[in-house]
This record gives sequence, structure tokens and C-alpha cells, in this order.
Amino acid sequence: MSGDGLGERMTLRRMNAALGMVGTAVAVFIAITPVSGHHVPAAKFDPAKPITLKGTVSKIDWLNPHVHVFMEVKDAKGTLSWAVELESTVDLRRSGWTSETVKLGDAVTVQGMTARDGSRQVWANSFVVDGTGRQVFNVAPAVAPPLPNPVPPTPRWPDNQPRLGPPEGKSGGRWDFPSSTSLVEKGVNVEFDRYGLLKNINDAAKVAPFQTWAKDLYVFRQRNFLKDDPMFLDCKPQAGPRIYQVPYGVQFLEERDRKRIRVMMGAGNQNWRFIYLDGRPQTGLPDGNAEDPLYYGHGVGKWEGDTLVVDSKGFHDRFWFSNGGLPHTPQLHLIERYSRPDLYTLQYEVTIDDPGAYTRPWVSSWTLRWVPDEELPVYFCQDNRP
Repeated sequence: MSGDGLGERMTLRRMNAALGMVGTAVAVFIAITPVSGHHVPAAKFDPAKPITLKGTVSKIDWLNPHVHVFMEVKDAKGTLSWAVELESTVDLRRSGWTSETVKLGDAVTVQGMTARDGSRQVWANSFVVDGTGRQVFNVAPAVAPPLPNPVPPTPRWPDNQPRLGPPEGKSGGRWDFPSSTSLVEKGVNVEFDRYGLLKNINDAAKVAPFQTWAKDLYVFRQRNFLKDDPMFLDCKPQAGPRIYQVPYGVQFLEERDRKRIRVMMGAGNQNWRFIYLDGRPQTGLPDGNAEDPLYYGHGVGKWEGDTLVVDSKGFHDRFWFSNGGLPHTPQLHLIERYSRPDLYTLQYEVTIDDPGAYTRPWVSSWTLRWVPDEELPVYFCQDNRP
């Protein structure tokens, strides 16, 4: 394990006892969690510290990963500036809101939860324009469009190999709406929210065949509301199976002339990974090499009938490879299987082999839905840091 991972384990040992009661807070948080966003709101904001603010809008910061509306609030001590944090521009726009929804000088009332660090920041559970009484910036859950009847068959290339992108003659489309939002061993029935937070922290040991240190670290991250997620702290890339769990989907650009697939990601910073299909050897190294950017490992694949099988290794441990904070080490080795039984379904199965964190190899699987004619949304985590 790298120095980063070792430091986290040492912190775990010092703090684990102090966090014993946080499992109760998880249950409280689940009931009020907003829909998708760059981080779990309770990682930064305290559900036990509600607040109501009345003031006027002074600035609108319409950027990702979270929009901020600044407001001037008067009290007995004078006028104070507060930052009101909202969902991403992608989620707000999908729900019909824009940077013009409120105007500078509008009187507004905000109800939400205050920042854990005591700064004048609030996560808005309710944002009301006083002049009209209209609640704005509320975000409805993203829902997959209805399936046609009958569902069209698997699109194929002239050589009969399944297409992972749009059918011939079509353009656009992405894979989205994963049926699972965190890794969990196949056959195990536990519930998560969309961030990968367990609804019952006592289910942690069921999730995977953890080594003791890995299970303790997983529980620590869960009880901390995933606040140490490198994607939240530093906009570090998500990689491994997490690519297929986060919001905004993925696209497979099949560069057949180059014998590779470019997997484009809608979240993060519009990153991508390569899957090489030219028969090259597995040369992945945790610190990367000329062929492999850091974080994504070295993925070499081949088609076995209608299933694409990808061997990936060479990961370092400075990212989280799943929502929910399941640990991994540089020994991580993935065997991924992709199949498309019809136009609208992608079946993803991954075998996790990491003898540094788990007692044996194990398998997780889920599906994604095809969304035709839609490109990946424009989203850059580094537009605006929290």
C-alpha cells in the first residue's frame, strides 16, 4: 500500500472509536439526501444543524461541481455574506433551472443545513423567492426513459460483432442509469443510496470478502459520509468499476481502425480510458507508463463471442475504485465482461482480485441503460471547488 493509503489507515485507528455513533447519523441523512451531485452533502454539511436564512441575492456562481448562490443576510450584528450550495449545473438544467432563475437583488428564503467547519455555507433543502413564493432549484430524480415495445435487438457491425455505441446510421447516445451504485458481491442483497452509502452500516461485512483492515477502512469512510473521497477533495479521476456507477453516463467510441475502444466519461473532467484490442501484452504498472495514464491502469481486451473481456491492472491506490469507498491496493486486478443482449441493455460484470485488500477474488455485476440521441453533458469538476 502507498504512503497515502497507510496514512489513512493510521487515521482510522486513531478515530474509529470517536465515530462509533455516526451510524445513527447515516440513517438521519438518508431521509434528506438530495439527488445526484459531486459529493454527499452530509460530508460537508451537518444535518443536525438546520438553519433558515432570509436575505438578498448578491452573486450567482453557475459552475460545477456545485452551483453557489451568494446572499446578504442582515442580523443584529450587521450584514453577513452566506454561500448557498446547490446541485450541479447539469442536474439543475435538467430540472428546468438556469442562471437566470433568480436575479441579483431578489429577496429569498433558504432552509438547509450548515457547514460542519463553521463557515457561512449552507446546503439548500429549500430555496424560495419571496416576491413570488415560488420554490426554485429543487431537483427531481433522473428517470430512465420508457423502453419501446418490442425492444430492438443488439446493433451489430458488418462482421456481426456487437456495437457498443449507436446503431448503424445513428449518432449520439450514451449508457446511463446503472442498476447498482456501488460494488457488492454478486448474490448479496444490501441497500445503498446513489452515493454508495449503506442504508444499514451493519451490512458492511456482507458487501465483499474484506480483509480486516479493509473492512475497518470501508466502515470508517462510510461513517464519515465519504468525505475523504479524492474525487470530492481534489477532483481526482474515478476509475475501475466506478466509471459505470457515477452520474451522467459513459460512451464507448469504437476506434476499429486503431483496434481500441475509448471509454468516455460524463462525470469528473470528461476523462477517458482506453481498452486495447490489438493483442498487446499486459504491461500495466501502478505508476503508469507511455501507454497508460495514471489511475486507469492498462486495459487489454478481446471478444469472446458476443462478450468483450477486458484484463485491467496497473492501478495505484490514490483514487476510489467504487462509490461507497471500498478500498483497493496496487495489487488490484480486474477482469471486466461487457455484453449487449439488446439495444437498450449493457450487462457489466467485474471480477475483483486484490490480495492486498480482500481474502479471495469476487464478482460484482449490474446493468446500464442506453439513452439514444443524447451526448454526454458538459461537466468539469474543476469548474468550481466547494
